Amino acid sequence: MSRAFVKENDDQATELPERPQSPHPNFVTSHGLDLLKQQEEQLEEHRSRLMADEQLLDKEQQLVVERDLRYVQERIAKAIVVDVDAQPRDSVDFGAIVDTVDENDEKRHFQIVGEDEADPTAGKLSWVSPFALALKDAKVGDVVIWKRPIGNLELEVTRITYPKG
Repeated sequence: MSRAFVKENDDQATELPERPQSPHPNFVTSHGLDLLKQQEEQLEEHRSRLMADEQLLDKEQQLVVERDLRYVQERIAKAIVVDVDAQPRDSVDFGAIVDTVDENDEKRHFQIVGEDEADPTAGKLSWVSPFALALKDAKVGDVVIWKRPIGNLELEVTRITYPKG
């Protein structure tokens, strides 16, 4: 008989590949660590609901939640909380809120955060992004080159602030 007509054992769950971890240190703001912990809690609650559902026929959903939970727990375990209050106030570093203007007079406003907290649409850029790396250690008035695939762009740092605590 062809294998196409043999019913697989529902108890045998196929394994999912693990989500890859970043090769970079997991620097986080205190807010970023809180977000990771919230995500862990939500995944644990979701896993509990799935495990309580005796009618759950699709074990793959449970596997995905468990894999994501392992990923988040590892991110938390590797988290290095950066004391933003201890950062230099006169140059761009982790946690900085930076304003720039480019050669076309386009203004940008963003904060440099950990990889897990990054959300470019909310103005939060990963500390390992090319944009953030271009600005590392720059001071107000410095002009840096942002190397982009579509061409380099000069940026002037117009303001640097840091959030409190």
